[in-house]
Amino acid sequence: MQSRITKEIVLNALLMAVWRRSPTTQVIVHSDQGSQYTSHDWQSFLKTHGLEGSMSRRGNCHNNAVAESFFQLLKRERIRRQTYATRDAARSDIFDYIEMFYNSKRRHSSNNQLSPVKYEERYQQRLLSV
Repeated sequence: MQSRITKEIVLNALLMAVWRRSPTTQVIVHSDQGSQYTSHDWQSFLKTHGLEGSMSRRGNCHNNAVAESFFQLLKRERIRRQTYATRDAARSDIFDYIEMFYNSKRRHSSNNQLSPVKYEERYQQRLLSV
């Protein structure tokens, strides 16, 4: 979390995801049309790491619906219920919401009523059983 959304912050976030997940197949990265996602550095990063960029037209959020839903829930269930004294307090609380609740416990209709962690575990099991 920073005070501004820059190309550096989105590149660092995607780099952390690539390091953490080490994708072995091509991954589609959905984004909006913000300048941080249209930069040459972003496009170069995607190409270098074998990622496929996906950017919808202005006003068309449908291919990014899961991410839009996540941010709407984050705001409704956590952020609007809090007053943060510092950016570090906000960062810590939002991290807790995402890692301790949302990913591990929050069920989703788009995931057959499974949490993201459980859905991915089942997906990996299916891959191994083929």
